[in-house]
Amino acid sequence: MKIMGRTEGGFAQGVMQIVLKHAPDYQPASMEMRPSRQGKYLSLTVTINARSREQLDALYQELCDHPAVVMVL
Repeated sequence: MKIMGRTEGGFAQGVMQIVLKHAPDYQPASMEMRPSRQGKYLSLTVTINARSREQLDALYQELCDHPAVVMVL
């Protein structure tokens, strides 16, 4: 899952908390971070083992509701 958001304090940590809430077995050290060229945005890549469609949908919805998140793929 790719999450794009504004580079602001606590963005990556906030996303991590949401991911761990829905996928407690996720390994935080595996999160990949990539800043945009201008440094305004940060792209995060997280890979989880989803157990159900409902789990994935709930995670997606909560990430989309985060105020700093611009896009979730």
